[in-house]
Amino acid sequence: MWKCNFFFYFIFLPISSPFPLPLLALIPQSAMAGTLSSSNGSSHFFFLLLLLLSIASLLSPSVAYRPGDIVSMSKSGQYHGSRTVWHDVIGRHCPIFAVNREVLIPLAKPTGFTGADPYKISFQVGHEKFLTPWLLVVNRKSTSVPMIDVHLKYSGNDIHGVTAKVVDMPQHYIEVHKDIQKNFWDVEHWPKHVLVRYTWEEQSEIDVSGGFYVLFGSGLLLSFILAIYVLQSSQDKLARFVRETVVDSSVPGGVAKVE
Repeated sequence: MWKCNFFFYFIFLPISSPFPLPLLALIPQSAMAGTLSSSNGSSHFFFLLLLLLSIASLLSPSVAYRPGDIVSMSKSGQYHGSRTVWHDVIGRHCPIFAVNREVLIPLAKPTGFTGADPYKISFQVGHEKFLTPWLLVVNRKSTSVPMIDVHLKYSGNDIHGVTAKVVDMPQHYIEVHKDIQKNFWDVEHWPKHVLVRYTWEEQSEIDVSGGFYVLFGSGLLLSFILAIYVLQSSQDKLARFVRETVVDSSVPGGVAKVE
């Protein structure tokens, strides 16, 4: 019965979808052995090309946003030393990529709430890529209604940074959202609503430090691959040299005869 063994290789190629898909390559084991033992340069460079394609796919961004896309976000609360699990925020309350806007996010009443301890919340933005610090929103010892200011930095089609802080709600916001102030100070009114302002800042796509690290890493990897290639291509010559050296050293030296 004819039988052939295969090596399985997963090669991640960059595509337009949010997540790179693996390409499964089947390479016969006999062909692999023949390639490794052969000094044919084209075969070696074929495998080098596969490695470089894999590295290039890893350098490509995993998530690509377009203006107007919803950026996923989750929320957790902290009260009296206990924290809630992370809950997904619905789409109309999430950031919109490259769009400045304000939303009202409801805050559920925490378990055992008495009003004596502060109530904090935290956000995870962009598939848990960015985490904000704990933001004090209730019992923060201020007479002003809180507002959460979320600042997002982006470049091209990717998010590069998220910061968040609690500020006093400006007066013109209070005039527009009059019910917020009334219901916020009512201890019996739940859920309370907090105004969240999303502002976006576009950064230059030229990342000097990031490009330097990528260039340095690529050069180091290429040097390592070339070193392996040189060792493989000169393996036969090195083995022949070792054999000849061993043979020469094993021959006993003759004694000169003087007549």
